[in-house]
Amino acid sequence: MTISINLKRIIDDSYPIHIGPLPEITFGGKAVILTNPNVAGLHLNSVLSKLSAKEVYIVTIPDGEHYKTLETIEFILDRMFDHRLNRKSLLVAFGGGVIGDMGGFAASLYNRGIDFIQIPTTLLSQVDASVGGKTGVNNRFGKNLIGAFHQPRAVYIDPSFLKTLPSREFGAGVAEIVKMAVTFNASFFEWLEENDLREEANLQYAIQMAVETKARVVEEDEKEQGLRAALNYGHTFGHVIENETKYESYLHGESVAIGMVMANALACELGYMSAEDAERVKNILARYDLPLTYPIADVEKFYQTFFLDKKSADSAITFILPRGIGGVEITDTIDAATVKKILTTFQGTGA
Repeated sequence: MTISINLKRIIDDSYPIHIGPLPEITFGGKAVILTNPNVAGLHLNSVLSKLSAKEVYIVTIPDGEHYKTLETIEFILDRMFDHRLNRKSLLVAFGGGVIGDMGGFAASLYNRGIDFIQIPTTLLSQVDASVGGKTGVNNRFGKNLIGAFHQPRAVYIDPSFLKTLPSREFGAGVAEIVKMAVTFNASFFEWLEENDLREEANLQYAIQMAVETKARVVEEDEKEQGLRAALNYGHTFGHVIENETKYESYLHGESVAIGMVMANALACELGYMSAEDAERVKNILARYDLPLTYPIADVEKFYQTFFLDKKSADSAITFILPRGIGGVEITDTIDAATVKKILTTFQGTGA
């Protein structure tokens, strides 16, 4: 005997992304704001003045990628239970990418899933991490290997929060903007070459362009079965760097910047990209003081860590490589010898 459960349905997870001053946010139930001490000290009062809810609670966790763990998720969930949130409650992820990733993951788990909204406060989280519903934490095997796709109900991107952003954090966000231009929009890349993102009007335009690019990709491939993987350009290499340095030496965007340089070197070796275009990418990254080299100590160990990447399957490593400027190649057919040849050029003092 076979008994079927018919669960065919259309789910609408659409949501708005607001770019501009934070508007009034009204919510009928309980809300919890997840943040860290740095963001809370600078901006929490601004959010509290805009958020109206039945009850509002604050949950604060330490700042830093090395706190992005299951232990921290358990702490967040415990505080949510302490405040007796229910399935109609709301979580507000108020901070950078780490807060957004963990807030979304906690929301996906609490009572099997509650709504959350993103209020990103770093450039990286505004242009990338807050959009698309990827949530999760790291473990000793790698970055974001435990998590869920859980889309927010809304994203509120207020560029004014960036006025207190340290220069390194700003550069880390620029790396993600460059990533999207290189893989999807040649004219936007040319615009980035000619304009300084430290100017307010230019920055707002760049945020808009990056968010529009990611939104269109997520619409086409929400669960990263194909095209969305292209947004991981620079990440395959960058995640290994973060893993090797235990998330302490580089910000995520800095690791991505180095990863793009490494990916470009591989693309040049395969004839996908010219040396001239690779240099153009380097020049933009250097303008914002992003690191461009990483001294690989053990090529074989670095190579083996690739297999922990979420995009890789069995014995095949998936690489995201640029096709010139404005194009992208997703491939798992590059032989080990070619990859290790490129990694060798980064040994010691870097490339």
